[in-house]
Amino acid sequence: MILGYFSAWSIQNILIRVVAATILGGIIGLDRGMKHRGAGTKTITVVCLGATLVMLTEQYIQMYFSGLANMTRMAAQVISGVGFIGVGTIIISRHRVRGLTTAATLWASACVGLAVGIGFVEGGILITAMMLISLHVLPYVERFAARHSRYCNVFLDLEKSRDLHIVIQKLKEADIVIDSMDISKSDTAGEGISVHMVLYAKRPIERTEIYDILMKSDKVMTVDFL
Repeated sequence: MILGYFSAWSIQNILIRVVAATILGGIIGLDRGMKHRGAGTKTITVVCLGATLVMLTEQYIQMYFSGLANMTRMAAQVISGVGFIGVGTIIISRHRVRGLTTAATLWASACVGLAVGIGFVEGGILITAMMLISLHVLPYVERFAARHSRYCNVFLDLEKSRDLHIVIQKLKEADIVIDSMDISKSDTAGEGISVHMVLYAKRPIERTEIYDILMKSDKVMTVDFL
């Protein structure tokens, strides 16, 4: 053990685990809270502490009620149960799914709590550090990849379904291939449709140029990139 042996059942180790769970959960929650995400410092800290208590209870049962001990049952319930909390943070709005990262962070913070609760403090610290690095570095990697990718997701609202062939023709003229397409009824009244397209450009092209191509048709009401 790098930091010490925290798995032994003693009041000092219990205190260290609880304090470590509070700090690690608070750090993860503070990072999310500063970005004004759905689950902030209080929520994630409480989830992490709750998971820690579960593992402390598991070890307590094993110590004093060995015939009833099952070190995996309660932990498994935490891992599956926190998923229901995460579902409440996921919102679908205008073709966009928001809250998935918050839900994943809640689930991961519970796992950190489970690790710290059983005495694996080093694992909790390491995962917390890697989570923070991932949450801050990966968005830049994604944006870099998106800028250099020839694929893009586009959502269109058209006045009428028969106007779709005009849009398809304009894209073909610009050397843009429709990789896939999904059509649904528009939320607006009338005969309008909503179209989700995955486009592939045969040449380097900016999204602004694709937007201009699509908006040249007066039949296109809105254009939204994912």
